[in-house]
Amino acid sequence: MFIQTEETPNPATLKFLPGRTVMGEGTADFARAEGAERSPLALRLFGVEGVKRVFLGGDFVTVTKADEKDWALLKPALLGVIMEHFTTNQPVMLGEGESVPAAADDDDDEIVIQIKELLETRVRPAVAQDGGDIVFHSFEDGVVYLHMQGSCSGCPSSTATLKMGIENMLRHYVPEVLEVRPV
Repeated sequence: MFIQTEETPNPATLKFLPGRTVMGEGTADFARAEGAERSPLALRLFGVEGVKRVFLGGDFVTVTKADEKDWALLKPALLGVIMEHFTTNQPVMLGEGESVPAAADDDDDEIVIQIKELLETRVRPAVAQDGGDIVFHSFEDGVVYLHMQGSCSGCPSSTATLKMGIENMLRHYVPEVLEVRPV
């Protein structure tokens, strides 16, 4: 098994590509080991000293390290954990994923449906390439609230991504959108 790694816009986060499906559906974001019990993979990754956050995407894993740790020391240990996990065919999750695509609800109005569709087709694929995800939270009084996960969470360029990229795109296609804010 060969696992590729990619840098992300967030220097504290590295993206691991095991060459197979990680999450069949949805994503899972773990900010600490406590609460990661439903993911044997995340728990094992938190067992490596210096791991601060684990995000599981469709075909990737992103790991965020503590500031004082060096990737040159962490990366080999993380690669070993991921490789062993997948070669022994252990489950990634014991239950369901944490977030699912922002599919339209029957209760959603036309504006929210349009926002969710734009996020799903234009935004989520782009941020997944950087090892993260953005999940729709709500739309109130012209403001779209989004939850940033994975490498997007805590990324120095996340504010620029929200304001310059996502906000401008949503305002272009949905005139009712005045602003985008993180949750």
